[in-house]
Amino acid sequence: MKIDSIQVGPIMTNCYLLCDDAAGVCCVIDPGDEPARVEQMVQRSGCELRYILLTHGHFDHCTGVAGMLERHPELPVYICEKDVTDGVGSEMQFARLPEKNQRYYKDGDTLTLGALTISVLETPGHTPGSVCLLVGDVMFAGDVMFAGDTLFRGSCGRTDFPGGDYRAMLRSLGRLGKLEGNYQVYPGHEQPTNLDFERRFNPYMQQGMAQ
Repeated sequence: MKIDSIQVGPIMTNCYLLCDDAAGVCCVIDPGDEPARVEQMVQRSGCELRYILLTHGHFDHCTGVAGMLERHPELPVYICEKDVTDGVGSEMQFARLPEKNQRYYKDGDTLTLGALTISVLETPGHTPGSVCLLVGDVMFAGDVMFAGDTLFRGSCGRTDFPGGDYRAMLRSLGRLGKLEGNYQVYPGHEQPTNLDFERRFNPYMQQGMAQ
Protein backbone atom coordinates (compact mmCIF):
# COMPACT_ATOMS: atom_id res chain seq x y z
CA MET A 1 0.00 0.00 0.00
CA LYS A 2 1.18 3.49 -0.91
CA ILE A 3 -0.41 6.83 0.04
CA ASP A 4 0.30 10.13 -1.70
CA SER A 5 -1.37 13.48 -1.06
CA ILE A 6 -1.63 17.08 -2.22
CA GLN A 7 -3.43 20.09 -0.78
CA VAL A 8 -5.99 21.62 -3.12
CA GLY A 9 -8.33 24.57 -3.23
CA PRO A 10 -8.71 27.74 -1.16
CA ILE A 11 -9.17 25.84 2.12
CA MET A 12 -6.14 23.60 1.54
CA THR A 13 -8.06 20.33 1.54
CA ASN A 14 -6.01 17.15 1.74
CA CYS A 15 -6.62 15.06 -1.38
CA TYR A 16 -5.25 11.52 -1.11
CA LEU A 17 -4.20 8.87 -3.58
CA LEU A 18 -4.36 5.31 -2.26
CA CYS A 19 -2.47 2.73 -4.33
CA ASP A 20 -1.93 -0.99 -4.40
CA ASP A 21 1.35 -0.86 -6.33
CA ALA A 22 1.54 -4.62 -6.77
CA ALA A 23 -1.86 -4.70 -8.47
CA GLY A 24 -1.28 -1.42 -10.32
CA VAL A 25 -4.56 0.19 -9.19
CA CYS A 26 -5.45 3.31 -7.19
CA CYS A 27 -8.30 5.49 -5.98
CA VAL A 28 -8.60 9.21 -5.24
CA ILE A 29 -10.09 10.37 -1.94
CA ASP A 30 -11.66 13.85 -1.74
CA PRO A 31 -10.61 15.66 -4.94
CA GLY A 32 -11.65 19.02 -3.51
CA ASP A 33 -10.38 21.19 -6.37
CA GLU A 34 -7.65 21.51 -9.02
CA PRO A 35 -8.46 18.33 -10.95
CA ALA A 36 -5.46 18.79 -13.26
CA ARG A 37 -3.11 18.53 -10.26
CA VAL A 38 -5.03 15.54 -8.94
CA GLU A 39 -4.70 13.88 -12.35
CA GLN A 40 -0.94 14.55 -12.31
CA MET A 41 -0.73 12.74 -8.96
CA VAL A 42 -2.55 9.78 -10.48
CA GLN A 43 -0.26 9.73 -13.52
CA ARG A 44 2.88 9.86 -11.35
CA SER A 45 1.72 6.74 -9.53
CA GLY A 46 1.67 4.68 -12.72
CA CYS A 47 -1.52 3.01 -11.45
CA GLU A 48 -4.94 2.67 -13.05
CA LEU A 49 -7.57 4.87 -11.39
CA ARG A 50 -10.49 2.68 -10.30
CA TYR A 51 -12.78 5.10 -8.43
CA ILE A 52 -13.21 8.31 -6.43
CA LEU A 53 -14.20 8.14 -2.77
CA LEU A 54 -15.77 11.11 -0.97
CA THR A 55 -15.76 11.41 2.82
CA HIS A 56 -18.66 13.91 2.67
CA GLY A 57 -20.44 16.29 0.33
CA HIS A 58 -18.96 19.72 1.14
CA PHE A 59 -17.62 21.68 -1.82
CA ASP A 60 -14.03 21.71 -0.60
CA HIS A 61 -13.92 17.91 -0.82
CA CYS A 62 -15.69 17.32 -4.13
CA THR A 63 -15.35 20.34 -6.44
CA GLY A 64 -12.71 18.51 -8.49
CA VAL A 65 -15.00 15.56 -9.27
CA ALA A 66 -16.43 17.10 -12.46
CA GLY A 67 -12.97 17.74 -13.89
CA MET A 68 -11.86 14.20 -13.04
CA LEU A 69 -14.90 12.78 -14.84
CA GLU A 70 -14.02 14.76 -17.97
CA ARG A 71 -10.83 12.69 -18.07
CA HIS A 72 -12.43 9.45 -16.82
CA PRO A 73 -16.08 9.55 -17.99
CA GLU A 74 -16.97 6.04 -16.75
CA LEU A 75 -15.35 6.39 -13.31
CA PRO A 76 -17.50 5.40 -10.29
CA VAL A 77 -17.79 8.03 -7.54
CA TYR A 78 -18.77 6.85 -4.05
CA ILE A 79 -20.45 8.96 -1.36
CA CYS A 80 -22.95 8.38 1.44
CA GLU A 81 -26.38 9.17 -0.01
CA LYS A 82 -27.27 11.30 3.04
CA ASP A 83 -25.01 14.04 1.65
CA VAL A 84 -26.50 14.03 -1.86
CA THR A 85 -29.22 16.29 -3.26
CA ASP A 86 -31.39 15.74 -6.32
CA GLY A 87 -31.36 19.45 -7.08
CA VAL A 88 -28.55 21.82 -7.90
CA GLY A 89 -25.49 21.19 -5.74
CA SER A 90 -24.40 23.73 -3.17
CA GLU A 91 -21.41 24.40 -0.96
CA MET A 92 -22.91 22.00 1.56
CA GLN A 93 -24.44 19.27 -0.62
CA PHE A 94 -23.18 17.14 -3.49
CA ALA A 95 -25.32 17.11 -6.65
CA ARG A 96 -26.32 13.63 -7.76
CA LEU A 97 -24.23 12.38 -10.69
CA PRO A 98 -25.38 10.46 -13.77
CA GLU A 99 -26.29 6.86 -13.00
CA LYS A 100 -23.19 5.50 -14.74
CA ASN A 101 -20.97 7.32 -12.21
CA GLN A 102 -22.99 7.59 -9.00
CA ARG A 103 -22.39 4.98 -6.33
CA TYR A 104 -23.36 4.98 -2.66
CA TYR A 105 -21.80 3.39 0.38
CA LYS A 106 -23.04 3.02 3.91
CA ASP A 107 -21.83 1.86 7.28
CA GLY A 108 -20.30 -1.61 7.13
CA ASP A 109 -19.73 -1.64 3.36
CA THR A 110 -16.36 -2.67 1.96
CA LEU A 111 -14.61 -1.92 -1.31
CA THR A 112 -11.73 -3.82 -2.85
CA LEU A 113 -8.71 -2.11 -4.38
CA GLY A 114 -6.31 -4.78 -5.57
CA ALA A 115 -5.41 -6.69 -2.41
CA LEU A 116 -6.62 -3.83 -0.16
CA THR A 117 -9.98 -3.81 1.61
CA ILE A 118 -11.51 -0.40 2.35
CA SER A 119 -14.11 -0.42 5.14
CA VAL A 120 -16.75 2.30 5.51
CA LEU A 121 -17.75 3.76 8.88
CA GLU A 122 -20.55 6.33 8.97
CA THR A 123 -19.49 9.15 11.30
CA PRO A 124 -22.20 11.84 11.19
CA GLY A 125 -21.73 15.18 12.89
CA HIS A 126 -19.88 17.41 10.47
CA THR A 127 -22.49 16.39 7.89
CA PRO A 128 -25.28 13.78 8.04
CA GLY A 129 -23.40 11.58 5.55
CA SER A 130 -19.82 11.92 6.76
CA VAL A 131 -17.80 8.70 6.63
CA CYS A 132 -14.37 7.51 7.66
CA LEU A 133 -12.54 4.99 5.50
CA LEU A 134 -10.38 2.28 7.10
CA VAL A 135 -7.63 0.44 5.25
CA GLY A 136 -5.60 -1.99 7.33
CA ASP A 137 -4.32 0.19 10.20
CA VAL A 138 -4.88 3.49 8.37
CA MET A 139 -7.89 5.78 8.81
CA PHE A 140 -8.87 8.33 6.20
CA ALA A 141 -10.74 10.54 8.70
CA GLY A 142 -9.87 8.10 5.68
CA ASP A 143 -4.70 0.02 9.80
CA VAL A 144 -5.14 3.60 7.93
CA MET A 145 -8.07 5.88 8.57
CA PHE A 146 -9.11 8.57 6.11
CA ALA A 147 -11.18 10.73 8.45
CA GLY A 148 -12.45 13.53 6.22
CA ASP A 149 -13.65 16.36 8.46
CA THR A 150 -14.66 14.13 11.39
CA LEU A 151 -11.33 13.98 13.22
CA PHE A 152 -8.41 16.42 13.25
CA ARG A 153 -5.26 16.44 15.39
CA GLY A 154 -6.48 17.52 18.82
CA SER A 155 -9.85 18.63 17.45
CA CYS A 156 -12.79 17.71 15.20
CA GLY A 157 -14.81 19.07 12.30
CA ARG A 158 -17.18 22.00 12.65
CA THR A 159 -20.82 21.27 13.40
CA ASP A 160 -22.26 24.77 12.88
CA PHE A 161 -22.89 24.29 9.16
CA PRO A 162 -26.32 23.20 7.85
CA GLY A 163 -26.72 19.50 8.67
CA GLY A 164 -24.11 19.61 11.43
CA ASP A 165 -24.88 17.97 14.78
CA TYR A 166 -22.56 18.35 17.76
CA ARG A 167 -24.05 15.44 19.72
CA ALA A 168 -23.76 13.18 16.67
CA MET A 169 -20.15 14.31 16.27
CA LEU A 170 -19.35 13.30 19.85
CA ARG A 171 -20.95 9.90 19.28
CA SER A 172 -18.88 9.45 16.11
CA LEU A 173 -15.66 10.45 17.86
CA GLY A 174 -16.47 8.09 20.71
CA ARG A 175 -16.96 5.28 18.22
CA LEU A 176 -13.59 5.99 16.59
CA GLY A 177 -11.86 6.20 19.94
CA LYS A 178 -13.17 2.77 20.92
CA LEU A 179 -11.79 1.06 17.82
CA GLU A 180 -9.10 -1.49 18.60
CA GLY A 181 -5.55 -0.56 17.64
CA ASN A 182 -3.61 2.60 16.88
CA TYR A 183 -4.80 3.75 13.47
CA GLN A 184 -2.80 6.26 11.49
CA VAL A 185 -5.27 9.07 10.75
CA TYR A 186 -5.29 11.07 7.52
CA PRO A 187 -7.68 14.00 8.01
CA GLY A 188 -9.37 16.24 5.48
CA HIS A 189 -7.30 19.23 6.60
CA GLU A 190 -4.04 19.81 8.47
CA GLN A 191 -1.48 17.17 9.41
CA PRO A 192 -1.84 13.41 10.01
CA THR A 193 -2.15 12.05 13.50
CA ASN A 194 -2.83 8.69 15.16
CA LEU A 195 -5.61 7.30 17.27
CA ASP A 196 -3.56 6.79 20.45
CA PHE A 197 -2.57 10.48 20.43
CA GLU A 198 -6.20 11.52 19.98
CA ARG A 199 -7.39 9.23 22.78
CA ARG A 200 -4.87 10.89 25.12
CA PHE A 201 -5.08 14.53 24.07
CA ASN A 202 -8.24 15.23 22.06
CA PRO A 203 -10.90 16.64 24.45
CA TYR A 204 -13.73 16.03 21.98
CA MET A 205 -12.81 12.37 21.54
CA GLN A 206 -12.46 11.97 25.30
CA GLN A 207 -15.91 13.47 25.80
CA GLY A 208 -17.36 11.17 23.17
CA MET A 209 -15.72 8.08 24.65
CA ALA A 210 -17.13 8.95 28.07
CA GLN A 211 -20.72 8.83 26.84
